[in-house]
Amino acid sequence: MLQSIITSKTRIKLLLKFFLNSRNTSHLRDLALEYGESTNAIRLELNHLEKAQLLLSVKQGNKKVFQANTMHPFYGIIHQLLMKHTGIDQIIDNVVRNLRGVQSAYVTGSFAKGNDNPVVDLLLLGKDIEINYLIHTITKAEILIHRKIRYTLIHPDEAEKYLSMHPEAFLLWQENEIQL
Repeated sequence: MLQSIITSKTRIKLLLKFFLNSRNTSHLRDLALEYGESTNAIRLELNHLEKAQLLLSVKQGNKKVFQANTMHPFYGIIHQLLMKHTGIDQIIDNVVRNLRGVQSAYVTGSFAKGNDNPVVDLLLLGKDIEINYLIHTITKAEILIHRKIRYTLIHPDEAEKYLSMHPEAFLLWQENEIQL
């Protein structure tokens, strides 16, 4: 669906990289290696996004490091569009919000790094989570989003340790609050 609106596959990759998890940063050569594309193709798209002020950049040594401009008026809209494109919004609506005992949910793995993937890694923090209901809701969500959901359950006491091992993780949902 997104490919019919944004025809540049490289631009879609960059938007996913920087707008799914706004903490993601990267520079030209790393992006070219990560996507297996020429630096010219990546540079062209980075320049367009920076000119539109969707990306911010800072010099670090001889590298120009890019990050999403979370203050841009369209940041939230683009983030929500990408959440819908990847199906993460459906995970929030159909799994996390309906599951008793969940205090917070994080995305880890490829999606947290901003890479589209057929598997969504989900970290659920909570107590007394009903496993059978979790499996049922995940199965339904997988059908809706056409992706596999791999989940990990963690007791809140273990959260700090686990999250320190996954610095790419970003908060997807928290009890009584939705993260944008």
